[in-house]
Amino acid sequence: MPILEALGITKTIDTGSHRVEILRGIDLEMPAGQFVAIMGASGSGKSTLLGLLAGLDTATSGRVVIDGVDITGLNEDELALVRGQKIGFVFQSYQLIPTLTAEENVLLPHELAGGDVASGLARARELLASVGLEDRTDHYPVQLSGGEQQRVALARAFMCKPPILMADEPTGNLDSVNGTLVLDLLISLNRREGTTLVLVTHDRTLAARADRIITLSDGKVTADEMQPAEAMRR
Repeated sequence: MPILEALGITKTIDTGSHRVEILRGIDLEMPAGQFVAIMGASGSGKSTLLGLLAGLDTATSGRVVIDGVDITGLNEDELALVRGQKIGFVFQSYQLIPTLTAEENVLLPHELAGGDVASGLARARELLASVGLEDRTDHYPVQLSGGEQQRVALARAFMCKPPILMADEPTGNLDSVNGTLVLDLLISLNRREGTTLVLVTHDRTLAARADRIITLSDGKVTADEMQPAEAMRR
């Protein structure tokens, strides 16, 4: 069974004067453990597709199935439960809470899921160490560089061991050195944790690190390519 499926999904917005077709009949299957890069020009629908696959938005038609759960028709509370159990997120803009330390930001998903602080602290500290921030646990986001903030966001995304990780332009706000470091850490953590990674990017070099590249144009899949084995090992 695929861990993530899109079955004929469309997304249309009615502006009042006309209808805008953002996605036009997307069919995808992603097996567990695969690293998938979604590419396309600005306006191609790639971020909209990621939002639908994550249950952050609702398709106009079609179905999305997350790890065997058909989310079509679920209410917001039910969707939030599925997201909390199944999906981790990494955003371009980090989305850290400024009043929480690095450790507290990483621990937050565990607490929101009902876990106690004591049982989560060891996991949070292990993840921060794995991204090279073991000496920055008590620092607030304002005290961290952009690259360090994104590394905290990576650790947070893996905190609850989600089977699926979704990343929307995770290196878009970083310089090339920090971008490469964050990508290396993302891929390393993803392989260690056995997570399915779905990443939206416009960067062909970044996408070349993926197992599979899906290209969108005008709301449709125009290419779906598996990468050579040597690319998958990079």
